[in-house]
This record gives sequence, C-alpha cells and structure tokens, in this order.
Amino acid sequence: MFPLLLSPSMASAWASGIATGLGLFAVVGAQSAFILRQGLMRAHLLSILALCALIDACFIFGSVLGLQAIMDWAPWLTGAVLWFGVGFLLWYAFQSAQRALRPKGGIQAARQGLSSRRAALLGALGFTLLNPHFWLDMMVVGSLAQNFNEARLAFATGTLTASLMWLAVLGAGSRLLAPLFSDPRAWRVLDGLIAMVMAGLAVLLASSGVG
Repeated sequence: MFPLLLSPSMASAWASGIATGLGLFAVVGAQSAFILRQGLMRAHLLSILALCALIDACFIFGSVLGLQAIMDWAPWLTGAVLWFGVGFLLWYAFQSAQRALRPKGGIQAARQGLSSRRAALLGALGFTLLNPHFWLDMMVVGSLAQNFNEARLAFATGTLTASLMWLAVLGAGSRLLAPLFSDPRAWRVLDGLIAMVMAGLAVLLASSGVG
C-alpha cells in the first residue's frame, strides 16, 4: 500500500476508503457474532477469517468495477437475498436458543465444532452472502468509489484495509476472551445474546422486505 502514498489523490482516496470501511463493517452484526463464537470455540478461526477476507476483497473490488450494473440488470436478486437471509438468521437464532437452554449445550457444541471445518466455512459463507446488509454495504462502497474517478481502486484498497483490520480485531478479541468460556454458563449467556441478535436482525429485515 506504500505506493498509494506517493500520490496525494491516491492517499486521500485510500484514507477515505478506510474511514468508509470502518463505518460500514465495524459493527457486531450477524457475521461478526459468528466469527466471535467460532474464535471462542477455537474452531478453524484462521480459515474463516481468510475466507471472509477473500469474499470481502472480491466484492469490494467487484462493487467498484460494476456490481451496481448487475443489480440493475437483475433487481430480483435483492429480494431473493433478503428472504434467504431472514430464513438463515431465524434458523441460526433457533439453534443458538436451543444451546442456551441446555446446561452444557454451548460447551458441547464448541468441542464438536473443532472437527468440522466444512461446516464452519459454510457458515461463514452463509453469514456473508445471505446477509442483505453485506450487499447494501457493497452497493454503498461501489457508489462512493465513483467520486474518486481514477483513484477509485485506491478507495477500494482502503475499504479492504478496513475490512482486514476489523477481522483482525474480531480474531484477536475472541482469543483474548477464550479463557472466560471454560465455564458452561458463559456459553449459555453468549448463545442467548446471539439468538436475540439474530432474531432481531431477521425481524428488521423482514419488516423492510414487507415495507
């Protein structure tokens, strides 16, 4: 990223991309909650972070280079993603609520999760690509990037930098909190909170879809 600093316009676009990315991504939403839980489980965290970073990179640069045109060509994609996302979030909220109601549900799931890399990666895919907020964020990134003309790829690079920073924070934070989760009660509290977050997001998405 050092070459970007050689041009004031590139540096400005890159810094704007970082600010935009942190504003969009640095929230504890569905994907963030999933990453935190997988990190606490010590269940393939690096693989999940790498996959999320790859997806973000592809869609950030894709949005800058023409995602808006694709969505205009197939407007039904927005509704399809929204309702798939509602169903996915409700399913995960139900699973989390079940674990929260069982005395050792969360800690048992943590032990079982260690051997299921495929399930963890599929979960990361679902919480990213079936999340309408992800697509909205990409549309915002693509729209804002057009204001930077020739420097729009520098803006995209800054946005990706912000994504990587947030993923690193989630990964490090989950590792730092891991010792607290040797107690099954901590898992029950976490799963209860995750269930409420996921259900709340599903209701908000459904309301926006109906509206």
